[in-house]
Amino acid sequence: MSSFDTKIAVLLRDDLASWQRLNVTAFLVSGIAHVTPELMGESYLDADDTEYLPMFGQPVMVFSGTGDVLTAAHARALGRGLRISIFTDELFHTGNDVDNRAAVRAVPGEKLALAGLAVHGPKNAVDKILKGASLHR
Repeated sequence: MSSFDTKIAVLLRDDLASWQRLNVTAFLVSGIAHVTPELMGESYLDADDTEYLPMFGQPVMVFSGTGDVLTAAHARALGRGLRISIFTDELFHTGNDVDNRAAVRAVPGEKLALAGLAVHGPKNAVDKILKGASLHR
């Protein structure tokens, strides 16, 4: 049983290629780390005192679902006032942050072609947002 009151979750569209799932997950969790630095643990040290970067101090759960599940999760997260990071299909074709932001800015929220989203919040709220999703395998 988890001792955390909050949950970090990534929701990926179930038709993504393997490389896309990995890429989207990496980008999405960077947004969570940026706005919630208190989630970060301490730096790691090996037995030789080589220092490694800190990571989240709690698990990141990865889920998958259909495009409709992502659209519904997006709406529920925004309806609950939770901040989310998103990755749209257009971002697979851009090569930098400026173009990424412009691609998202060009599309109304309800028409975004979501490849994935990440959310951090109270466990029960995140569980409700993820309704219809299943743990990624």
